[in-house]
Amino acid sequence: MKRHAPAGWNRKGVSLAVILICVVAFSGCNKLKARDLLNRGVQAYKNGLYDEAIADFQKARDLDPGLLNAQLYLGTAYASQYIPGAPSEENISKGTQAIKEFQEVLKVDPNNLTAIDHIGSILFLMAGTPFSPEKFEESKSYHERHIRLKPDDPEPYYWVAVIDWTLAYRANVDIRLAYNKASPRKQIKDEDPLPPKYREEYTAKYQAMVEEGIQKLNTAIKLRPDYEDAMAYLNFLYRRKADMVESAEERASLIKQADDLLDKVKEIKQQKANQPQKS
Repeated sequence: MKRHAPAGWNRKGVSLAVILICVVAFSGCNKLKARDLLNRGVQAYKNGLYDEAIADFQKARDLDPGLLNAQLYLGTAYASQYIPGAPSEENISKGTQAIKEFQEVLKVDPNNLTAIDHIGSILFLMAGTPFSPEKFEESKSYHERHIRLKPDDPEPYYWVAVIDWTLAYRANVDIRLAYNKASPRKQIKDEDPLPPKYREEYTAKYQAMVEEGIQKLNTAIKLRPDYEDAMAYLNFLYRRKADMVESAEERASLIKQADDLLDKVKEIKQQKANQPQKS
């Protein structure tokens, strides 16, 4: 015996199908609108109309949460408005909001290098004024994350070393100021070695950091042999290492290595300046 579908079944099935088609069509329409808004926002961003761009990127993100480019551009637009060192709440909010948008991208795509690099860069800028070792360390963690994902890129090694130098240099300056304040009749200049007690304290706290920076810069230069910025900071780190050694001969050797790097930087810059310009 044939079984018949319950009364009204066909009508319900057709209605359900129509609803599904409408949902899919609506979703597709939203995605198209989101892409239009993304393109409009990009154009506004290129023209320097950041508030207008932000509004378009926000609408695009809301219409299509899977459109990561809208979120990336939104974070970039906020970051473009952030002024390093400006103390206003509005300015700090721009930097904080930029980081938040990029972190949202990482929730969906944990390996997104664009978001990782932007967060590292913004944190670095925010860490300078007011000076925040914690923010510098947080920034470093994102550059180290890049290294784990793509170890052949020289830039994140460079930025880890720049942060290492920044923290070690700031501490060196503070130590010298403290000594000179306590010893007004026996001042030390920037190029003078640290007194033994101060040298030992500095070495105990910052030797590992300075050695890490040196290693990271050597890796960056190995990956990019003409990386003059990396060489310049390697020169700076050799000078910080020189403040950690007891032997005058070892100190002189490190200072010479630093000076040689400066000569190498000048040579590379000259070579690049002499190269024919691309049309």
